[in-house]
Amino acid sequence: MELNNLTAISPIDGRYRRQTSHLDEYFSEYALIKYRVLVEIEYFFFLADKRFFKLPIKARTALKAVLTNFSVADAQSIKQIESITNHDVKAVEYFLKEQLDKAGIGELKEWIHFGLTSQDINNTSIPLSWKHAMEQEWLPSLINLQSQLRSLAKAWKNVPLLARTHGQTASPTKLGKELMVFIERIDNQIQLFSQVPYAAKFGGATGNFNAHQVAYPKKNWVALGNEFVDQRLGLQRMQFTTQIEHYDNLAAQFDGLKRINTILIDLCRDIWTYISMDYFKQKTKAGEVGSSAMPHKVNPIDFENAEGNLGMANALLEHLSAKLPISRLQRDLTDSTVLRNIGVPVSHIAIAMKSLEKGLNKLVLNETKIREDLDNNWAVVAEAIQTILRREKYPNPYEALKDLTRGNHKIDKASMHAFINGLKISAALKKELKAISPMNYTGVNPNY
Repeated sequence: MELNNLTAISPIDGRYRRQTSHLDEYFSEYALIKYRVLVEIEYFFFLADKRFFKLPIKARTALKAVLTNFSVADAQSIKQIESITNHDVKAVEYFLKEQLDKAGIGELKEWIHFGLTSQDINNTSIPLSWKHAMEQEWLPSLINLQSQLRSLAKAWKNVPLLARTHGQTASPTKLGKELMVFIERIDNQIQLFSQVPYAAKFGGATGNFNAHQVAYPKKNWVALGNEFVDQRLGLQRMQFTTQIEHYDNLAAQFDGLKRINTILIDLCRDIWTYISMDYFKQKTKAGEVGSSAMPHKVNPIDFENAEGNLGMANALLEHLSAKLPISRLQRDLTDSTVLRNIGVPVSHIAIAMKSLEKGLNKLVLNETKIREDLDNNWAVVAEAIQTILRREKYPNPYEALKDLTRGNHKIDKASMHAFINGLKISAALKKELKAISPMNYTGVNPNY
């Protein structure tokens, strides 16, 4: 069958193509080829700028046009060359040499890929595409999600909420503050992620500039390599490498993504649980069906979809971060096929982000149910009462409240106030204790 959204094997390129199609600029075969072309041309210009050869202005303009106008048809031409060479990076080299012939500077074409091995191109083009995807796609979408959560946190800042620890009712909290927990966690992980450099390898067949040095022994190739990678490409060149990059920093970034995904899974499960407790209703849309058999249902499918896709992403990220830093001696080929999949977890994350955004937009607060649960659980103010009694040096306050609140009998406002009335304390202290309720016993947090 011809490949389309219905015949694609992966849901990323099938069912969810609309949510992931923008990522093909970074992770498709076309994108990989384009980034290889970019690195090869930039290196060619760098050598010209360092006066290894003289490059006519018209020729430079022509090569810039090749990059600016690079198309799927150009990538297909390179794939055609690869069908003969059986080597993807060599095919890019031959393609660019053809472009130099067309630009009338065929005598300079041996400066294309001068002294390099294929991994000098792969281990700069892939980190560069990864960097652009993180900075231009993943990070903005995460910050947008965080902003959406912050708006909800502010809107629900003063909504009291019955907390649950170990699944049991616990000291009340505020709904806005519970969302701020996730905002802070995401913030912390973004800061950690931003501290990991986008590392690259650039140093010849086994990382020692062997070919470069033998051709031009008086040149400082380490300094030149650092300048090209750090200043021209905006990456960080590793100084001691084999044929390939270490992938340690890339693995750290994969682990960073995984931690953030885990935080988002935690968020999905909490919201899912609040929906099941009827704390949230969900906006409905005309024509939508919640269940094929039960007409009343409005399922929390967006949070379930997000959780599933984040789990898929984490499974892949786990393998990527565990496998890539390991390579036999100076290099084996296992990294090559694995690296081609780095866009897959990012795509699952993109799907999850869209689902989370959609799900959060559908939430409708059910304050009636939230307040009803608070009013049915006056036992949670026992902590407050026994703490004040401790302050007043009342004998065995914890034990007194424990006897009152544990068991099958219901504790409501009347029974709690009756308990307070029976305490041998001043009228002023009784008034202070009676002012405490599940609705106002919510503590304090920093302003936001």
